Amino acid sequence: MLPAMEGRYHRRMASKERNPRVVVVGDLIVDVVLAPATEMVPGTDVPGRVMLRQGGSAATTARWLGRGGARALLIAAVGQDVAGRALVRTIREDGVTAHVARIAQLGTGRVGVFVAPDGERSFVQDRGAALELSPKHLRRRWFATADLVHIPVYSLIGRPLGEAGMRAAELAHEAGALVTVDLSSSGPLLALGKAAAADLIRRVRPDLLFSSGSEAGALVAAEDGLLDLAPVVVLRRGPAGAQVLFREGADVSRLEVAAQPVEATDTTGAGDAFNAGFILAWLAARRDGASAADALGRGAAAGNEFAARQLLTPRRELRFD
Repeated sequence: MLPAMEGRYHRRMASKERNPRVVVVGDLIVDVVLAPATEMVPGTDVPGRVMLRQGGSAATTARWLGRGGARALLIAAVGQDVAGRALVRTIREDGVTAHVARIAQLGTGRVGVFVAPDGERSFVQDRGAALELSPKHLRRRWFATADLVHIPVYSLIGRPLGEAGMRAAELAHEAGALVTVDLSSSGPLLALGKAAAADLIRRVRPDLLFSSGSEAGALVAAEDGLLDLAPVVVLRRGPAGAQVLFREGADVSRLEVAAQPVEATDTTGAGDAFNAGFILAWLAARRDGASAADALGRGAAAGNEFAARQLLTPRRELRFD
């Protein structure tokens, strides 16, 4: 293990057969997916599919954690509407414990996902009630026995949601749990400015950062610079696999973990599934006393596998019955 973390996980090691308990804080929303079968033509319509699916970075990570055997707990906010009820039912069907605040007078969050025929995605956000999760909705007991708390960067921005995300990080550290942060999307984060964005991440004190190459490049001049924000950085490279950066003394170590190529027309949620697979394998390897490099390598390999499963698994549409 990395020296800075050696004491953090010790009290969790006694029961080696126990499935890890992971808390995820953030968005549980409806993805409205538009997938035209041909190029769009202005002023007219084209064939394709319009789908309503469970979305949200936090919810997708929690769902794959639940499918992978973790005792996953999702903390989120939805509206007092049929969409919110459908989302909670769907996430629970994947074995996730959902502590969901029901926000009056605001609709459940929705994100429009436009998937071009070549697989490129564009998003329109209307997060609604998801932004109203606040510190008052959190309970200390939910974090008391957590092995790890995962926070997408969306959950650290704005008020009151950002305050809830920061409070979750505080409760995690108090409980001795590991904290991971996914930089998720550079746009909302960098709207704060680079200096303020970096300071925000430092205040969370993450043990590990997940990022894509584009997010890392937008925040720091060189990817190694992310190690000033967390002792471990995991860079998702899509079809190229993943790279893990971590410090060993004064040196920066790098692990390259390749992925099997997968053809997919919609990559939505692949990064979140990667995070879940990484967390599960990383925690298991740490529990078994693996070295830092071995544990991180196992995590990256499992992350690649889970991302591929997300790409190849038909996504269920929401039921509103």
